[in-house]
Amino acid sequence: MNSQGAFGGSPEAGGISRPDRLTVLGFVSDPASEQVLRDSLSDASTGGMDIRRGTVRTAIAAMAKLQTPEVLIVDIAGEEQPLQALGELSDLVEPGVRVLVIGDSAEVDFYRHITRGMGVMEYLFKPLTREAVARHFAPLVSRKALGQDAARGGRVVVFIGARGGVGATTLAGNLAWMLGVTAKRHTVFLESDIHMGSGALLLGGKTGPGLRMALETPDRIDTLFIERAAQPVAERLHVLASEEKLTEPVNYAPGAARRLIEGLRVRYNFIIMDVPFLPMACNRELIEFAHHRVIVMDPTLASVRDTLRLLGLPNGPWQPQSPTVVLNRHGRPGGLTRKQIEEALKTKIDVLIPDIPKQLNESASFGEPAVTTKGPFRQAIRDLSREIGFVAGRDEESGAMMRGSSSVSGMFKMLGLQKG
Repeated sequence: MNSQGAFGGSPEAGGISRPDRLTVLGFVSDPASEQVLRDSLSDASTGGMDIRRGTVRTAIAAMAKLQTPEVLIVDIAGEEQPLQALGELSDLVEPGVRVLVIGDSAEVDFYRHITRGMGVMEYLFKPLTREAVARHFAPLVSRKALGQDAARGGRVVVFIGARGGVGATTLAGNLAWMLGVTAKRHTVFLESDIHMGSGALLLGGKTGPGLRMALETPDRIDTLFIERAAQPVAERLHVLASEEKLTEPVNYAPGAARRLIEGLRVRYNFIIMDVPFLPMACNRELIEFAHHRVIVMDPTLASVRDTLRLLGLPNGPWQPQSPTVVLNRHGRPGGLTRKQIEEALKTKIDVLIPDIPKQLNESASFGEPAVTTKGPFRQAIRDLSREIGFVAGRDEESGAMMRGSSSVSGMFKMLGLQKG
C-alpha cells in the first residue's frame, strides 16, 4: 500500500487539469452502468473519458502499465475481497488520483471504511442512475461543487412541457402520487399556473390562496405557513395550487419562488413542480432552482422545435446534469418516430410514455391518477422515477417503497429528512 495507506486524492487535487493524461478512466462490469457513466460524465470530462469493460481486478492489471488518470472509476461488484483489491490498486496509482467506486453493497459501514479510511472520494451502489452519477460523481470530476444549499433538504423536480397540451401536468401529478402514496415519501405537488392549472383536479386535491400569498408576500413564508398552504391529498401527499380569478394577475415579488422552494424543502422529501416555460419571473426562478428538469414532449415537429430550445437553456446552480427528455404519446398514429425525434434533437429520449388516450382520459375525468392501475403507464412512471434517482423496491403491488440515490451518503441526506 502506498505511503498514505490508501488513495490520496481530494476534490481540489491537481488544481489545474494536466494535459498529458485522461480526465476519466473507468472499468465497469456491465453495459448498463457503462452507458449511465457515459451519459452523465461526458460534459464534465473535459480532458477525455475512457470507459472500459472490466472489474477492479482488470483495473489493477491495467494500472500497472498505464498512466494514472485524474479520475479513476472502478467496479467492485462481485469481488470477494473488495478492500484488499482497493488496497492493491492504491499501490499502483499516483497519490493525487480521485478514485470513485461502484459496487453492490449498500452497507453504511462499508461506505465509511472505503471513503474515510481508504480515501475513496465517493461510492455508488448499483443499479446506477444518471441522476445519482451526475449529482455525486460529476462534481468530483469537474471540481465544481454544488454547494451545501443544494444538498440540504428535499429534492426539487420541475416538469416543463415543450408545448401546451403535451401531458406534463399528467406525468408530474402521477409521479407525485407514486412518491407520496405508493412510496410513502413526504411529497408536495406544486402547480405554478394559479389561473388555469389542472394538477389539483388530477390528484383529487383542493386549491387555496396559499400559493398566491407566497408569491406576492414571501416574508410570510415559514413552517406554519407551509403547513397551512399545502392541501392534503393523502397522508404524505399534499398539493399547493390556486384557482384565481382570470382578471386578477399576480403581483409577483422577485425572489419569492426561491424562498418558497427553500421553505418546502424543509418540510418535504420531494417537491414535484409543474411549470410551463413562460416569460415570467416566477416561472423562470422555479425552473432555475430545481435540482432536476424534466422536459415533456409529444411526437410532433413543433414539439421537437421547442424541446431543442428548452435543451439550450443553461443549467441552474443546483442542476449538475442535463434535463431528462420524456416522449409522451409514443406510437400515436401519424406521429414522428423515436428515431426521427432523436436524430432531430441530437440526443436520446430518456423515457417513453405509450399512447394510451382511453386510460388517461378516464383518469382526468374522474380525478384518479392513472398510475394506480397496473399496466404500461405505471411502468413508464416507474422508469421516470428511476431517471430522477429512485427505483422501486420489493413488490409493487404490496405497496412498493422507493429507495433513493444509490450513494449511501446521498440516501441518508435526501431520504432521512422525515422520520416515521
